[in-house]
Amino acid sequence: MSELVWKSATDLRRMMAAKEVSPVEVVRACLDRIGALDGTLHAFITVCADAALDAAKAAETRLVSGETAGRLDGIPIGLKDLCDTGGVKTTGGSKILADRVPAADATLVRRLKDAGAIMIGKLNMHEFAYGPQGLNAHYGTTWNPWDAETHRIPGGSSSGTGAAVAAALCAGGTGSDTGGSIRIPASLCGITGLKPTYGRVSRAGVLPLSWTMDHVGPMARTAADCALMLGAMAGYDPADATTSVLPVPDYTVALTGEVKGLRVGLLRAGFVGAAAPEVASAVERAAKTLESLGAKVDEVALEHLDVVPAASFAIVAAEALAYHSRWLRTRADDYQPDVRERLRLSVLVTGEDYVRAQQVRAWVRDAVDEALRHRDVLLAPSTPIVAPRVDEADVDIRGRRSDVRSALIRFTRPFNLSGHPACALPCGFTDSGLPIGMQIAGRPFDEATVLRAADAYQQATDWHTRRPPVG
Repeated sequence: MSELVWKSATDLRRMMAAKEVSPVEVVRACLDRIGALDGTLHAFITVCADAALDAAKAAETRLVSGETAGRLDGIPIGLKDLCDTGGVKTTGGSKILADRVPAADATLVRRLKDAGAIMIGKLNMHEFAYGPQGLNAHYGTTWNPWDAETHRIPGGSSSGTGAAVAAALCAGGTGSDTGGSIRIPASLCGITGLKPTYGRVSRAGVLPLSWTMDHVGPMARTAADCALMLGAMAGYDPADATTSVLPVPDYTVALTGEVKGLRVGLLRAGFVGAAAPEVASAVERAAKTLESLGAKVDEVALEHLDVVPAASFAIVAAEALAYHSRWLRTRADDYQPDVRERLRLSVLVTGEDYVRAQQVRAWVRDAVDEALRHRDVLLAPSTPIVAPRVDEADVDIRGRRSDVRSALIRFTRPFNLSGHPACALPCGFTDSGLPIGMQIAGRPFDEATVLRAADAYQQATDWHTRRPPVG
């Protein structure tokens, strides 16, 4: 298969500008790879082959004439199937919305298209984004491309994006993150994914799970590509009252490769110390790598972590039930079992529980702010485990059993509750060849520093360049 599929969006942009490659060649290479591999991977729900080729031809015409639509012109990108696409099905990975065709694009989709990105298809996901494993009973559970022998989960809910980017079916994609659904699949699939600050990217036209916890962001093979995509996606949107009016910087300018003097807080208690040994060791080595590049690393702890699970559950459950209550009454059998049961448990959350949870949220936000008061970023594992088999219900972490779902979201959801930006990226592999991910969190609306640290680490290491044994 063509080597073009493995080029980063940043490299493709440079190659297209130099007329070394055409957008049509790139899109055809991706479509060929989708045709060869997606029957196994189940990363896509809908492939928009004809529309993608038409868009590629238009991008090629612009390229020949010396014009450009934007920084993503000609770059093939997949969309998580909860982002509305005008004239193309948006199912939310569900049976209930299987035939839903929106009239207009979500704001972030329109912005990506305005930047020239080519939408190659709609990506699989955990039904209605309500699960960190990436399970889907309706369209098939996505296969993690790093295990060619055993069906391992890719992580969810942005499972299709994680697998598609890792297997080079597209150069990048969108994900949503309510409890870790960008960072978990990025970690388990060995790619890079950024959960921006709450309010940095519009969610208008994106199917909700939890209005006050949902974030939408880019997923790609490199931090540089995430910076390119975020620059196109971010910004105030009058259709989403939660979006910030703060100006959107050029995130690529921050990618200097320089982190000398950067203050990094290593979250050992409750994070590194609570991860599986191989994961903990990889993150410790990553901290030393950053230190060798000139960063100043010290140890820091976050307060109130013990109350995060209950508070997060109360908020997400109550808000999800508000959205799903009608269907839960009239179409309960059309949900896959794990999502249906999770929604039914939501009725146990009282109004008092919800208010208390929002109070806890303020405590957690203050604790993260305090940890960052004398530091630029925080460093922690993305997940305490690597990708488990799809049939594993629980895992052993340092001699203690945990159900897979709780384990996967343990380290990610504190930053959903607080709203701080956090980027997941690969920092090693297990002896059996499975990716290990770490996350770098930063101050509100300081994605530039988060991406600078992630990019500098990737310039110094090669974990993000490794290819899964699929195809």
